[in-house]
Amino acid sequence: MTDGCGAPAQTATAADEDTGGQVVVAGTVTGADGPLGGAFVRLLDESGEFTGEVQASPQGDFRFYAAPGAWTVRALHRSGNGEAGVRAQGPGVHRVEVAVG
Repeated sequence: MTDGCGAPAQTATAADEDTGGQVVVAGTVTGADGPLGGAFVRLLDESGEFTGEVQASPQGDFRFYAAPGAWTVRALHRSGNGEAGVRAQGPGVHRVEVAVG
């Protein structure tokens, strides 16, 4: 299911999930009162270029399949914005929490 912008809806990702050798950047968007659902989450590469966008699940979860490297995850929500960096060195789930304020 997608919303008006075409960003796919997200589901939770288990930290020990078998990624089949792929790099997964996954995490949760949080606000002042805990997980924040419905945020638009963008993945930016090391140079700051837009790579992809998803909509966080109702529990604030998101995930991207990416290449190894340094990534910025930016969350946009009606209550505010936030961003966090993550370095994904190789295959597996690389967790990042994005606080929105």
